[in-house]
This record gives sequence, structure tokens and C-alpha cells, in this order.
Amino acid sequence: MAEHEEAKGESVIEEEEIHNHDDSSSSDSDDEKSAPSEVKAKIYRLFGRERPVHHVLGGGKPADVFLWRNKKISAGALGVATALWVLFELLEYHLLTLVCHVLILTLVVVFLWSNAVTCIHKSSPHIPQVFIPEKPVLEFASLLRFEINQVLVVLRDIASGRDHKRFLGVVACFWVLSIVGGWCNFLTLFYIVFVLLHTVPVLYEKYEDKVDPMAEKAVAEIKKQYAVLDEKVLSKIPRGPLKDKKMA
Repeated sequence: MAEHEEAKGESVIEEEEIHNHDDSSSSDSDDEKSAPSEVKAKIYRLFGRERPVHHVLGGGKPADVFLWRNKKISAGALGVATALWVLFELLEYHLLTLVCHVLILTLVVVFLWSNAVTCIHKSSPHIPQVFIPEKPVLEFASLLRFEINQVLVVLRDIASGRDHKRFLGVVACFWVLSIVGGWCNFLTLFYIVFVLLHTVPVLYEKYEDKVDPMAEKAVAEIKKQYAVLDEKVLSKIPRGPLKDKKMA
């Protein structure tokens, strides 16, 4: 009887050891599975983004166009922009001239069609009424007003002198834009930006795993140079007030 109890106790101990071993192996496998996810979460992404490129661009149809989700629409938008740029920039066509020619062509076509229908069917044709709806115009004006006010608030905050790094970055961007504006007119600059929006995001989305490591090195070098500049120059500049004074 005693031998039977000892054998039973040994079997129970062996089962507990096997159970503990299985638990440890399962925990090890869970750790191995979680390790790649942790490493993946620590991967550097350009501009510190945590969302896909499609969400960064705002999502919806504009992002679909920029990322070539629908190739026909994207190619059509880029083709129309290229045609307009060639028309106005290379052929030196003027906007007022184009509008007048389009109106003349439209009036001639409608006039000929109206007279042809009257002669054939002996009845006046129904010409559809064209008008601009009020609601979309008001919505666009409201959205434009809101965005302009947001830009003015940001510029005011930058000009207050609280963040030297941000101030220098914005001044550098405006300075680069002023130089680029001296090279070409507004239409060409707008076309260049339009082409970049149709090429850079889709290329970045395709090769982001190669671009992000190089961007990480570049950002680290920029931060290093900025630290030197901040230590020697910016730290000696008096900062603006941290909080706006309340009106009495």
C-alpha cells in the first residue's frame, strides 16, 4: 500500500513538472511572438507618423487619387493638369482668352443644335438651366475661412518666440519658397506641387521600408546640428512669455 502511494506521488510530481515545462515553453513562444511586434512598433517612421500613408493624406477620394488607387482617375487628373500647364505656360495662352473661346464655342454649339431641332421637329428644344448652388459655395467659403484662421493662429504662436526650433523651420521654409518663386511663376510652382503629390506619396508608400532608415539618419544628424546651434546661439536669445497676460 505504501509503495502504491509513493508511485502515485511520483506520477503526480512528474505530471506537475511536465505541466510547468509546457507552461514555460508556451510563455517562451508567446515572448518570441511578442518580440517581433515590439521591434516592429519601434521602427522609425518619417515625420513620426503612426498611421498608414493613406490616412496621413486625409483618406477618402483625394488620398485615393494621390496614391493611384484608381489609375484612370489619377492619370486623368495629372493629364488635365499637364494640359493646362502646357496651354498656359508653354503656349502662353491666357485665362481670359480661354474662357471667352469656351463660351463662344458653347454658344455656337447650343445655337446650331437649337435651330436644327426647330427645323426638324418643328418645336423648340428644351435647353437645361445651369446655375451654381448656394450650399456648396457657402461650405467651401466657410472651410476656407476656417483654414486661413488656423494658419493665422499658428503663425501668431510661432512669432511669439516660445519655440525657436519651430520658428527657424518656418522661416527656412518661407525662404526656400521665396527662392523657388523667383525661378518660376505661380502656375508652374502649382503644377510642380501637383506632380509631386501624385508621385512622392505613392513612391514613399512603395519603398517606405528603405526610405525610413535613411530619414532616421538624416533626422539624427539634423538634431545634432541643431543642438550645437541651440547651445551656441539660441540659448542666449531671451524667450517670449510662456502665457499670454490676462486682460484685467
